[in-house]
Amino acid sequence: MKRLTISILMMALLPFGCAKKDATASATTTQAAPALPTDVQNVAAAATATSAPATTTEASGIASESGGTIVATGEFISPVRSELAVKVPGRVAKMYVDEGSRISRGQALLELETDYPRLNLEKAQADIARAASAEQDAQRDLNRKKELIAKESIPQATYDRSQAMFDQARAAKESAQAQANIFRQQLADSTLRSPIDGVVAEKRTDVGQRLGDATVALVVVQTSPLKLRFRVPEKEISRVRQGQNVKATVDAYAGDVFQGKVSVVGGVIDPATRSFTVETEFPNRDGRLKPGMFARVELGQ
Repeated sequence: MKRLTISILMMALLPFGCAKKDATASATTTQAAPALPTDVQNVAAAATATSAPATTTEASGIASESGGTIVATGEFISPVRSELAVKVPGRVAKMYVDEGSRISRGQALLELETDYPRLNLEKAQADIARAASAEQDAQRDLNRKKELIAKESIPQATYDRSQAMFDQARAAKESAQAQANIFRQQLADSTLRSPIDGVVAEKRTDVGQRLGDATVALVVVQTSPLKLRFRVPEKEISRVRQGQNVKATVDAYAGDVFQGKVSVVGGVIDPATRSFTVETEFPNRDGRLKPGMFARVELGQ
């Protein structure tokens, strides 16, 4: 009986002993970890700083303010881009430019074959000469009939026929002249000319290729002046005005500063970025700046 009582007591105390052991182990596990070495701490701090979100507006493409100067980045763009197509279909006989060629307004860029338009023009000019001769004969006959009708030597019907012949001869000459003008215009349209000063951005045809009415042969872009756009925070709107001087630098010409002016100040604030658009214009008379170049712009007081 005594042994049974001792066994029951030992079994009752066993859970309390295990709980105490677990509590001791847990307390040991939750003790503070030892401090990291100094060099490891520096690496961890740098990683934390790198992962932190950017707070500068320049990272989002919006101008930032530095020492009283608004600084921004943008891309030069051409204000005019033209896709040129010939006015009359035909086969390319001559090419006067290539991709990248500098061009001026009115300059010939390509010429179509003109054999048939020239022959048609020669025929029309011959028709004009023949019609002009017929008109002169009809004019002389009408003048004689006027004298005779004044003397009442001929009936009115005879005079009316002479007047009709003269009118027909004059109409025939005018028709021949109109036809000649059409062929003359076709000859002029056979030469594709540049509508702007700039460069050839794309060349889509070559000698021997046949072009249709809507076939784009060349793409030309204006290079003087060039435009550059960037965005400015709305808090700086009072510092930006039309005609304000701006400076731009590009990687291709390190150390060179290009001068321009503000041409457009956007009148609408973007609610997503709380910024507005500024458009600037650079003369680029020497043609060194190219569409597509990235630039760093400074806009002062």
